[in-house]
Amino acid sequence: MVDSVNADIRKLCRTSLSLNWKDRIDRWTTRWIRNWLDGCTQRILVNSLMSKWKPGMSRVPQGSVLGPVLFNIFVGGMCGGIECTFSKFADATKLCGAVNALEGRDAIQKDLKRLERWARVNLVKFNQAKCRVLHLGHSNPKHKYRLGGEWIEKSPKENDFGGVGG
Repeated sequence: MVDSVNADIRKLCRTSLSLNWKDRIDRWTTRWIRNWLDGCTQRILVNSLMSKWKPGMSRVPQGSVLGPVLFNIFVGGMCGGIECTFSKFADATKLCGAVNALEGRDAIQKDLKRLERWARVNLVKFNQAKCRVLHLGHSNPKHKYRLGGEWIEKSPKENDFGGVGG
């Protein structure tokens, strides 16, 4: 019996990443990023109509390799002290653990508290509306978990970093 808690980070790259990434990158890398973004242009496609090229308005162009690189630098310390199986992908995190005994449930809840502390220190919030727990196994006790003082909703199936489980 396994519980899998999916926690979605709210708009990471638009908020905290722009505030905190400078503390985690050396001067050479900061210069490389500035050069990458300097002079960026962008255009959009809507209903087969293409706009004219305009100077880039966002700090990190969507779809560029720079977004994932900065994300990995920023969330590098997120899993410090985590006891359960922990996965990160884009703005989602997943904690998994065996729950045949209460110690498993307690480990997952303790790790959720660690994620809360990391979020508070890094000025990040979890998107409660997208956080879910998936209970796997026929005799699963279906424990409840809290994140940020709120109960996490259970789900009969859940998108799992691109696939569906349940």
